This record gives sequence, structure tokens and C-alpha cells, in this order.
Amino acid sequence: MKVIDIQHASGRYPVYVAPGLIDMHSVWTRHLSGRVLIVTDDTVGGLYLDRLLGACEAVCPTAVLRLPPGEEAKTAANWLKIIDALIAHKAQRDATIIALGGGVIGDLAGFAAASYMRGIQVIQFPTTLLAQVDASVGGKTGFNHAAGKNLIGAFHQPAAVVADLDTLSTLDERDYLAGMAEVVKYGAIGDPGLFGWMEVEAEALKCRLPEALLEAVSRSVRNKAEVVRADERESGQRALLNFGHTFGHALETATAYARYRHGEAVAIGMVLATRLSELIGLTEPGPARRLLKLLERLGLPTELPKEIDRDRLVDLMRLDKKNRADQLRLILLESIGKACIRACAADDVREVLHS
Repeated sequence: MKVIDIQHASGRYPVYVAPGLIDMHSVWTRHLSGRVLIVTDDTVGGLYLDRLLGACEAVCPTAVLRLPPGEEAKTAANWLKIIDALIAHKAQRDATIIALGGGVIGDLAGFAAASYMRGIQVIQFPTTLLAQVDASVGGKTGFNHAAGKNLIGAFHQPAAVVADLDTLSTLDERDYLAGMAEVVKYGAIGDPGLFGWMEVEAEALKCRLPEALLEAVSRSVRNKAEVVRADERESGQRALLNFGHTFGHALETATAYARYRHGEAVAIGMVLATRLSELIGLTEPGPARRLLKLLERLGLPTELPKEIDRDRLVDLMRLDKKNRADQLRLILLESIGKACIRACAADDVREVLHS
């Protein structure tokens, strides 16, 4: 088992990475307190809920809330259902929420933990690759609005993250590969060694070989840990983690969160952002092709569909939280392994979208 220590402004917490963690009762005994509410979705609950209940009920009174699966469930209405379940369970300020699922469940349950009684603890139990390497670590929580993704939320750090690699075996191929986009992101923005390792091990990663997974997840978490420690609330360096996300979030919103997995939209967004980097002369030609080739080898989409309204994407990008003074501010690459934040002209963004 690998344990990565995450330090933040008000404390620290562990991220456990290993197979079989769901049955490791010592992990749960160490972190549970008060009344426990497990929040999961109908899909993940059918796979893992009974085993997790067995671990929790031995320690604390435990209740369960199941929500619908998918990005469409990341709404204010479902956040309120979690609050209602906590009240029905008579949860007090020493209570614990366990978020059993992917990024949607983690974000919703995390925001409920942040807002219930002005803050209770949450343990993130991510069951998707994307959530294990990104969404569960760092304390971002919230839900979507019709006008944009993650417009409502708060920073609320977990008490622990339990990344059981065995849960990745039940992911369907599309969800698994979508998570791989976030691993590529870490290499592209700050870890050229990881990027090069992925170019060598692309087939092992596609086949979910255990050794490759342990390396990919633990190395990604370490990369995020460094960023969170330096910039917990995204005032500077942490914004680099949004590489590909400004384009990607706009694409998700334009397609009503129904056409693309988050990682698929981010993959397309990273290619667009790197092409923009080359267009404005921030980087020499080459990184965009190298990035595109790796994403294609991993089975990820790299191009916008022809029918998408490019001008609407630009309008949606204007709502991105990084923007200031009505300027589009994007995460771009100076090279593989070195990212920066730049204000960009809308005309340059349009040129890349139409190319």
C-alpha cells in the first residue's frame, strides 16, 4: 500500500492507494466518527455498498443514500437530498459522510459535508480512475448549473481518500479511458517524466496492468499534492490543473453533460489548448502532435465534432472562473511538462476552434 500525505492550509490527510482497501477495516476504524452516511449511486452501490457497510457498521451507526448515476445527477436537488438524509439520520457535527463513487458523488457529498452544520468530515472513496487521480484530492466540491459546470461549490478538504485499485476493474472501458486523460494532464503540465513513461507504457495502461495502475495513480496524486500544498484555493499555481478544462467544460455544457465523459472533453480540450499555444507562438511546433498521438493511443477523442457551434463554445468559455476583466484566461503549454496561464484573444480561440 502507498500512502501519500496531502498538506493544506489547515492540516493534512492521507491518500491510501492499493488494491483491497474496502476490506481493510483498520483504515475505516482510524477515520470514522459520529454517525456515518454513505452516499453512492445506483451503479456503484450495487457493486460495493454491502462490503463497505460491513466495515462501517462495525464502528458507527450507518445510513445510506443512493443517487442516480451520471453527470446529470450533479444538481442542487441531489445536494439537498444528502442534507435531508443527514437530518433524518440525526447527524451532528462529529458525523462522517463517505462518498462512494466517481467525481459526481464526490463533489456532491463533499459540498454537503462543507455546508451541513457549517462543516462535517467527508471521506472520499473514489471508484473511477478520474476520481482517484484528480477529483477526490484537493477539496473542490460543488454541483453544476444550467449556465455552466461547477458554478456552485466550496473548498472542503477530506479527512482521507481511499483509492482502492480493485474498483477500477469494474469500470467500463469508456469511463476507465476517460480517467486516463487526467493522468496525461499531470505529465503535460508539470511532470515530463510521467508523460514519457506513459508514452512507453500506453498499452499496459490500456490493459489495466496492476503495476502500471499503481504507478499512474500514486504518481498523479503526488503531483496534485504538490500543487494543493502550494495553492489550496486556486489563486495561482493550482489553476494549472485546469489545463484542457476551459475548452472541455464549454464542450460539456454545450452538449448538456450527456455526450462526453468529463475526461473525454478534457482530452479534446488539451489538444485545443496546445494548438492554441503553438498558434500564438508560446511553444515551438511539436507538443500538440505528441499529445494528440498519446491520447489516441490511449483510446481518447481528440477532435471537436463538426456540428458543434464554435461561437457558442467561446461564449461559454467566458464564464470560466479563471477569467478576469472580461478576458479569456487559459492554461497553455510552453513545452511538455511546463504550463502557464495566459490571457488570450477571443479571435485566436475562434481560429483554433475552427481549424
